[in-house]
Amino acid sequence: MAAYGLYTHIASNKFRSMLLLAGLFLLIYVLVFAGALVAEVVLNSGASLNYYLTRASRDLIAAFPYATIIAALWIVIAYFFHQNMIDAVTGGESVTRQQQPRLYNLLENLCISRGITMPRLKVMDSPALNAFATGLNQRQYSITVTSGLLQALNDQEIEAVLGHELTHIRNGDVQLMVIAMIIAGVVGFFGELFFRTFTNLSWNSTGSDWSSSSSSSSSSSSSSSNRGKGGGGAVMAIIIAVVLILLAWLLSQVVKLALSRSRELLADAGSVELTKNPDAMITALRKIENRGELPGATSAVMELCVDNPREGFADLFATHPSVDRRVKALVQFAGGHDPGPLALPSDTADEPDDSEESATEQLQPPVSRGPWGDASDPAGVPGTRPGPLDGPWGPHR
Repeated sequence: MAAYGLYTHIASNKFRSMLLLAGLFLLIYVLVFAGALVAEVVLNSGASLNYYLTRASRDLIAAFPYATIIAALWIVIAYFFHQNMIDAVTGGESVTRQQQPRLYNLLENLCISRGITMPRLKVMDSPALNAFATGLNQRQYSITVTSGLLQALNDQEIEAVLGHELTHIRNGDVQLMVIAMIIAGVVGFFGELFFRTFTNLSWNSTGSDWSSSSSSSSSSSSSSSNRGKGGGGAVMAIIIAVVLILLAWLLSQVVKLALSRSRELLADAGSVELTKNPDAMITALRKIENRGELPGATSAVMELCVDNPREGFADLFATHPSVDRRVKALVQFAGGHDPGPLALPSDTADEPDDSEESATEQLQPPVSRGPWGDASDPAGVPGTRPGPLDGPWGPHR
């Protein structure tokens, strides 16, 4: 089987994919335990913290098979329908050779040259300059490019971008990202569900119970002491539940950060290996730079793209290295040449029009000048007179 990229990187991605699946179930069980804590406080707000932890543990054991079935069902749905979900968000549509002969032939030539099964080709109607690959197996793999990318890049640059996405498919990066999207979706769904339940039910219920306990505490000092301990236990249980929910959500986001930024550098290198043209990959990155934001796309979709522009504090959580760093690596290790930031014709459309100034200059009468300029204005500088050392071409030094 033809291969490009690093075998160790491919094996590492497969291993991390299995860890992510295991982490998915672990985070769901953490959320179930947190939800059980909230439910026990709602049902009985006068107990101790040890009581809530014990009851929540029993509830987790009872809910274990149901949580597993729900998580497995979500994975099955995402496995078969994740491409439809992404297409619904991005508006990508499959194209044939007849519809996009230029794009289709470029991808087909790359696949034939290395014996790679050709993925499906999709085009997204967007002025943004970007592309991404999706899929979990050979029957599902597809590459989506934007119409803006097709208009702004030449054939060699488009070929380099396609080689970049093919490398992601071969190295297993696409599978890893799709699994990460599944994890974030499951944890985000349950986290929001529990937070809504917590804000709508638990505070009202516990508040009423705690108020009743405080009013009845005046009748008995011993009961007031017990209720005080119970109220404190309920508060601690709620705090633990909130912390667990936040921790599960944060860990689901850390999963994305666990996807090493080196995968983009390796995909760039794989593109150069396929096309034998590092300059095409460099100029493609320079044209895509800061022009890849897909309107309406979620952060999960943007993390699949060639470039995911982040600025300021958000750059700390970026899964893509900067374009400058990627270009520097190609220059250093692939022998490419960096032209620097590139301007596209579309960029000049937003610049202020100087036609009015040009028209004003054209309306001004021409100044009569001699062979070397106006006799009164040496060297074309109006308002000055030639000095004793000034000649027809300007001052002598």
